[in-house]
Amino acid sequence: MSKYTERLYNGIIKENPTFVLMLGMCPTLAVTTAAMNGLGMGLSTTLVLVCSNLLISAFRKVIPDGVRMPAFIVIVASLVTVVEFLMKAYTPDLATQLGVYIPLIVVNCIILGRAESYASKNPVLPSIFDGIGMGLGFTFGLTCIGIIREILGAGQIFGVQILSLEWFTPITIFVMAPGAFLVLAFLVAVMNIVREKMEAKGKPLAAPSGCLTGDCAHCGQSAMCTGKKSE
Repeated sequence: MSKYTERLYNGIIKENPTFVLMLGMCPTLAVTTAAMNGLGMGLSTTLVLVCSNLLISAFRKVIPDGVRMPAFIVIVASLVTVVEFLMKAYTPDLATQLGVYIPLIVVNCIILGRAESYASKNPVLPSIFDGIGMGLGFTFGLTCIGIIREILGAGQIFGVQILSLEWFTPITIFVMAPGAFLVLAFLVAVMNIVREKMEAKGKPLAAPSGCLTGDCAHCGQSAMCTGKKSE
């Protein structure tokens, strides 16, 4: 497996930001009331992630260490502004559905975490593939949650009615906040089963880490909390 293919595999499967690393939980729980919302949020985040990784990697040797985090945020915020304007121009309905969560991509811990832990330490091309992998993994996670919630909560997929309302009664809790937690818990449980089977085969997935687990030593953003550059 080449290093580029490995970056894609890590982001989508081994280190999936939603189901394995448990990052970016705010948009994951808030916008996935429908599959299209999850897909739109995931793809917009992917675009920002790829472009920010590219720029941060390209300028990693000229950004002073003391101002690297402000520099990263300026780069990400500029890209998010461009993405927000494009969405409002070409997909206004989706932009309205996602609302404030589009500008909040600026502080998405996946983007800043990859900038700090990978893009700022690696060449441009691997950083681009790292961004693609992590972005697709995030998109996959949000879309899966959105599909399940939309089917159970409305009998639809991407707005198309697939379950007749003559015999199916929508379970409205799944398009509410508690439904997001229930679906996420179910999918994480499935991922845990997959992790156990992979470990039994000698191919372990990455363990959950970061703020949710209190594992600061292995969190890609520990430097942002401590103000020190990670090793």
